[in-house]
Amino acid sequence: MNQTTAIQKLNQLDQQGRYVFSYRDLEKIFAEDSKRTLHASLSRLVKQNILERVGRGAYLYALSHKKKGPDTLELVAKTLRRGEYNYVSLESALSEYGVISQIPMDRLTVMTTGRKGEYKTRYGTIEFTHTKRSVSEIVQSIKTTKRPLRMATKQAAWRDLKRVGRNTHLVDKDMLNED
Repeated sequence: MNQTTAIQKLNQLDQQGRYVFSYRDLEKIFAEDSKRTLHASLSRLVKQNILERVGRGAYLYALSHKKKGPDTLELVAKTLRRGEYNYVSLESALSEYGVISQIPMDRLTVMTTGRKGEYKTRYGTIEFTHTKRSVSEIVQSIKTTKRPLRMATKQAAWRDLKRVGRNTHLVDKDMLNED
């Protein structure tokens, strides 16, 4: 795929609010003849700073005006673990609820049914922590927000923090019971 056509397609998607893509997404968007051709096209677009590789199999449209928005890191996380249940929890959620005084800067802690891992991007670090909870348990302990990822309830984030053996001394236990 030539650069002009790629930019046109990616601009159309960017106008619809899509600027983070998985390898499979780009496979469908560009419809190359073979995987080898697609791989070469993606490598060329990365070298030309049109696409940015933000993780294994995840790309961000580098010319997007939305990429510096507050949801970019969550969109990357969602793309990296697509097909799994993912939700913001642990220190990130507890900080948003005001239960811990420290605010994780450039770090997003996510519970996932997928594999654990840490991804450092120029937009921040995403830390995935695996959960063995059942889907029904997860659904009962998260809430939908206007953000790309769902958020653990205050009690679920606290339970997750204890379950994975994280540092709990920063938690204001009085704030846990407030609603």
